[in-house]
Amino acid sequence: MTENKDQVAGLLLAAGGGRRLGGRPKALLPHRGRPLVEHAVGVLRAGGCTRVHVVLGAQADDVREQAALPGCVLVDNPEWEEGMGSSLRAGLDSLAGTGARAALVSLVDQPGIGPEAVGRVLDAYRGEGTLVSAAYEGVRGHPVLFGAAHWAGIAATATGDRGARVYLKEHAAAITLVECGDIARPYDIDTAEDLVHLE
Repeated sequence: MTENKDQVAGLLLAAGGGRRLGGRPKALLPHRGRPLVEHAVGVLRAGGCTRVHVVLGAQADDVREQAALPGCVLVDNPEWEEGMGSSLRAGLDSLAGTGARAALVSLVDQPGIGPEAVGRVLDAYRGEGTLVSAAYEGVRGHPVLFGAAHWAGIAATATGDRGARVYLKEHAAAITLVECGDIARPYDIDTAEDLVHLE
């Protein structure tokens, strides 16, 4: 029997300051006429996440003002400059006590990953012990799904820009890889050259 997907919360990491983009926060980059963070939340919702937590950092007040994020839980990460690990920890902390039994984690700067990939990863949820990762031609990428049984271990090893990489490497045998290379493109918006991917 498939576990109830409503137990999975979407967790969007959107705190980055866009250092290589001249200090433009990634959440506010324009995409299809709206801030990129709105697009990323829409992808999580369309993929099946009924509740979404968004971790903000760089220019968080501006993001709150400029982006329409109704129904989202907005989580401030004052330590965002330390890297993705601090945002992942803040996001997982925000899910404690909410009844969520897993977190589906996506990154704000990957607009080539759409609802289809989110849905595939979500479909592989099997309770609190689940570890799932999208894969692109066999290489692990985002989104990733962490059952609650793994949150403490991930938080303990999530430092700098490594995010959950250390934990996932240690638990590679437990990860269900879900191939998404046929439906998504996992590029990042990191530099000015990457802005060509935004519309």
